[in-house]
Amino acid sequence: MNEKTLRQLLASVRDEQVSVDEALNTLRHLPFTDLDFARLDSHRTLRGGFPEVVFCQGKRVEHVVGIMERLAAGPGPVLATRATPEIFAAVQQVIPQAAYNDLARTIAYEPQPLPKRSGTVMVITAGTSDIPVAEEAAITAEVMGNPVDRLFDVGVAGLHRLLAYMDRLLAASVLVVVAGMEGALPSVVGGLVRRPVIAVPTSVGYGASFGGIAALLGMLNSCASGVTVVNIDNGFGAGFAASLMNGVKEE
Repeated sequence: MNEKTLRQLLASVRDEQVSVDEALNTLRHLPFTDLDFARLDSHRTLRGGFPEVVFCQGKRVEHVVGIMERLAAGPGPVLATRATPEIFAAVQQVIPQAAYNDLARTIAYEPQPLPKRSGTVMVITAGTSDIPVAEEAAITAEVMGNPVDRLFDVGVAGLHRLLAYMDRLLAASVLVVVAGMEGALPSVVGGLVRRPVIAVPTSVGYGASFGGIAALLGMLNSCASGVTVVNIDNGFGAGFAASLMNGVKEE
């Protein structure tokens, strides 16, 4: 339940279109729905502005299907991350309109897409190998109602590629910068723009990158002001944070 549906329910009680008992039965689903194997946070949209998101990795397929089916009974949107093709095939049996992005490994169901915000979230990658994490960020931001501008493979090994798109960088409201190896690109972008930069370290790189730790530490030690860092390969977290930042001026 979100704020809109709650207001509609209260208005229906006021106008005597819904009985108090019927409204009470609806509100019993707050603050969570008990599925035995999961307890869905039905109150999440009212508190945070977006429904609970399903992290599929480590979950049984039937558990993901049960959670997604229950979430899809609400107003939506519904988003799942780290989903395999096997999980999507099972989810599609109960939610035929669900869409799968194989690069991002996301499943999205948007019965009523959220209104688009005025500001743009820009998602940038240092290399092509960083695109899967970047796509997770981009899809998350899009489902949350943000226009997204993608700019891929503009890392510091060829900095002229980034500088060729300065007009697009300066037009963005929030920038998500995804990089592996030494993780230098967010510092460069942070020095060029006066907007929030969310740095995402990826596990891309040779042995001394230590599965993304080198990039993570490089980003945490950025000399550019305004750079915030999320966890390794956490495209979802970056996209969610970017959406919150982009929505502040409209709330």
